[in-house]
Amino acid sequence: MENAPFPISSWSEEDKPREKLMLKGKSALSDAELIAILIGSGSRNESAVDLSKRMLASVTHNLNALGKLSLSQLIHFKGIGEAKAITIVAALELGRRRRVEETVELVKITSSKVIFDVMQPIIGELPHEEFWIVYLNNSNKVISKAQLSKGGITGTVVDIRLVFKMALEYGATSIVLCHNHPSGSLKPSDADIQITQKLKRAGESLEIAILDHVIVTETSYFSFVDQGIL
Repeated sequence: MENAPFPISSWSEEDKPREKLMLKGKSALSDAELIAILIGSGSRNESAVDLSKRMLASVTHNLNALGKLSLSQLIHFKGIGEAKAITIVAALELGRRRRVEETVELVKITSSKVIFDVMQPIIGELPHEEFWIVYLNNSNKVISKAQLSKGGITGTVVDIRLVFKMALEYGATSIVLCHNHPSGSLKPSDADIQITQKLKRAGESLEIAILDHVIVTETSYFSFVDQGIL
């Protein structure tokens, strides 16, 4: 009996995740307690909080990593059925989308770091490569972002004519090129450099400046301007 679980129902009111949130606010809860609220219950041998802690421990307590787990991977945890797995996936996806929407307002591009902050939530964690264009007005504020192409693990194809057709439609005076490297490598390929040079030359004839080309990975970035390539 000494090793019997201590169910959440027997905790003091202020220590129960839901009650704790109501009494102390959402910031008072740990990641495990917030996940416990999502899954609602644990099992006969494990409370919802302990189950949540075990899940987080499997991904080194990294919510980003937890958000990448598939439904089948989540269901692999004892105590997590399909309904609970779907709830977790949905909640973490909402969190990711919230990060994306926080950049929807007219953000002014003042550095490569700002570009990274805008684009990392969109392409930084993808398993395949995508090429995006960030369109800016004459104040260097983002007026639109558009996926130009989507490739496999090793690369993607860029249509130069489409880049500037969309720029003219948006009334952009400058653009930023951006693509991700799923491998995590920050080194630009010869193809990356060549397409950047082609777009720069094409932009000059239309008086649409290429302000930068940023390669994005999950945790870092490479700026052509910062490195003196553009």
